[in-house]
Amino acid sequence: MEITTEIDAIGLLCPLPVLRLRKVLEAQPVGAVVRLLASDGASWIDVPHFCAQAGHDLLDASDQDGRLSYLIRKG
Repeated sequence: MEITTEIDAIGLLCPLPVLRLRKVLEAQPVGAVVRLLASDGASWIDVPHFCAQAGHDLLDASDQDGRLSYLIRKG
């Protein structure tokens, strides 16, 4: 799986990580995979909800010492 773009949203608070993700995904072709890095705990709820509502696939979500990482495929 090739990651086309990585978004560094470390230090940004809700809703900024999801807003940045949405903006990047709009410019990507269907099937593109984007990695989002975040530190805001609210993103743990916001990112899956955004993906479900917008028709994107959340491929992976992980938490390593408060550094949250999400892999999203544009639907």
